[in-house]
Formats: sequence, structure tokens, C-alpha cells
Amino acid sequence: MKVVIALDSFKGSLGSIEAGNAVAEGVRSVFPDSNCVVRPLADGGEGTVDALVDGMGGSIREVSVTGPAGRPTVAKYGLLPGGTAVMEMAQASGITLVSGAEKNPLFTTTFGVGEMVLDAVKAGASKFVIGIGGSATNDGGAGMLQALGWRFLDAEGRDLPRGGAALARLVRIEPPKSGFSSLAFRIACDVTNPLCGSKGASAVFGPQKGATPEMVAELDAALSHFAAIAGGDAEAAGAGAAGGLGYAFRTFLNAELTPGVDLILGETNLEADIADADVVVTGEGRLDGQTVMGKAPIGVARLAKRHGKRVVAFCGCVGDGVEAVNSAGIDAFFPILRKIVTLEEALDVQTAASNLSATVAQAFRLLK
Repeated sequence: MKVVIALDSFKGSLGSIEAGNAVAEGVRSVFPDSNCVVRPLADGGEGTVDALVDGMGGSIREVSVTGPAGRPTVAKYGLLPGGTAVMEMAQASGITLVSGAEKNPLFTTTFGVGEMVLDAVKAGASKFVIGIGGSATNDGGAGMLQALGWRFLDAEGRDLPRGGAALARLVRIEPPKSGFSSLAFRIACDVTNPLCGSKGASAVFGPQKGATPEMVAELDAALSHFAAIAGGDAEAAGAGAAGGLGYAFRTFLNAELTPGVDLILGETNLEADIADADVVVTGEGRLDGQTVMGKAPIGVARLAKRHGKRVVAFCGCVGDGVEAVNSAGIDAFFPILRKIVTLEEALDVQTAASNLSATVAQAFRLLK
């Protein structure tokens, strides 16, 4: 029996590969000769770097970069075999890196994202997989481009300061002397917002980054002005992601914006493993009615059903509306808690792995 196993992390407890190995242990306790293929799974957000590095034999690099408020911060990213760098923009410019008065999207910058890219290029990367969720910024990606060598100049020919508000004074853009055409960027992007307008970056995401209504109007006008000079498609789906970072990637770096789950599934080539599987196992920490809205386990189930495979899911707990996953390709799901425990006890890594293996074993006994 071939069992393909791809679980998202159980947040705060098991990582993707740890969860997958626990499932494999449970399967083998019932079918000792089974071929269990454990593959990494993530959705492009937090945990993506760890999942792909652990599951694909990569390595972690740490680099000091400029944080969103201008202070140095240490960002980590992954290098995979074959010259692919895996990054989460939130490592350099995430909302969790600012607090208090620093939480101001007029001035926060994506400069550190560009510094991560440069470090990876020096390390030999030529392909990039970058998740752009959780940003603290609204600068249209200008900060990242400044780090990469683009110059954003005002009427006096002076370089603009970092931050979205400064883009209102933009007059001319000068590209770097050495281009980046030899690099390939694939961006995990799960929003479809355009750059500007009522559904754009500033209006929809600005308030959660600290923007007042007045700041939203100022930032939206600045991004509109930026787009008028830069060109590109400001209405493209995902252009407004991460405060306009999606727009910068598309316009200046010819990046492909892809839903996070689809990007990760493609990067790991999971479909090739699924094609000749007998059973596909997926899951995550919590399954509920929201799982069907683009979460990683549904991406796995969709691939499996393309090949007519049986799909079983395991999770730490379930929530309201969880039955919707059955109509989305998961044939059966099983929460793993075996008794009433505290949250701390449930999240304990050894306990979670043991509960997961034991639950898997009972489910797979039905296949004997």
C-alpha cells in the first residue's frame, strides 16, 4: 500500500514534516510493509520556509535586514537544492515587527525584503518562492526595489525617503545598472485586491496596519501616483497584496502571483506522488468551515480527487461547519484528542504526535 502524506503544521505544536512522520508511524503500525511518502505542506504564510526546508533537504540562512520601521532585524529564509530561495516577507517587513508609534504605514518599508533577495542571490539562488502575507507596509514595494538598486527621485532629483507617503512626490524612476531578468519569482498571494481604490491595498488593509481614514486617502493617492509613473497593471488581481508589494513584483520583476497552496503543491511536485497512491492523508491543527476557502488540506484533496484517490484528514480539533470539507474532497476526517486536556497539554509535541499516530492507526484498521 502506498500512502501519500501531506499535512500542514499543527500551529504551536507539530511542524508539517513532524505531523507527517507521526501519521506514517500510525500507518506502519497497521500495515508494516506500506510505502509512506511524507511531503511538506504549507499555504505560503507562516511556516512555509520551515516546511519546505525540512521536507526538501534545504538549509536555513539568517541575515540582518532593515525592519519595517527602519530598525535592524534578523530574518530567516530557506535555500533549497537547485538554487531556489524560499522566503516569507513577514520575516523582514511583517506586522509583528512593529508596535506603538512604529505601526504607521505612511513610513514603514519593504526595504528588508530586497535585502533578503540580495543575500539569496549572493548565496547562489536564481529562483524565488516568496509568501507575502502579514505585512506592516503600504509602500507599493518601493522599499524592496530601492534595496535592489532602483532609484525613486523627486522633482529635485533627490532620492525619496522610504515609506508609502513619499511616493506622492515621485517624479522619475531609474532602474539599477544590473538587472534581475535572470531571476524567476513566484509569489504566494491569496488576495485578489487591486493596487488602488475602494478595494485596494490602502483602503482594505491599511487600517489593520495603523492607518486612519485620512492616512488611507493619502496612501491611496500616493500609490495611484506611483502606478501612473511606473506603468504596469494596477488593476491586476493581487497587485494590492502586502501594501502593493504584489504590484512591485509583477511590474518590476516579472513575477508570477499564485494562490499560496497551489504554488507550494507545485513546488513540491505532490501530484506526481499522488498519481499512484492508494490513500492520501492530509490535515492541519483545526478543520472547520473555513478550511474549504483555500486552505492547504483542500488543495491536497483537490489534487487527489483529480486522480480518483481516497482522502483522509486528521486534525487537532474541529470547528463549526467542518462537514463542508466532505463535499470538498476529504472523504473522512478524524480529530486526534483522546481525552479532555488543557490547551498546553494538547499542544505538547510528544503528546500530539502520539495522539496523531494512535488515531491514524485506528482509522487505517478499517482498510485491513
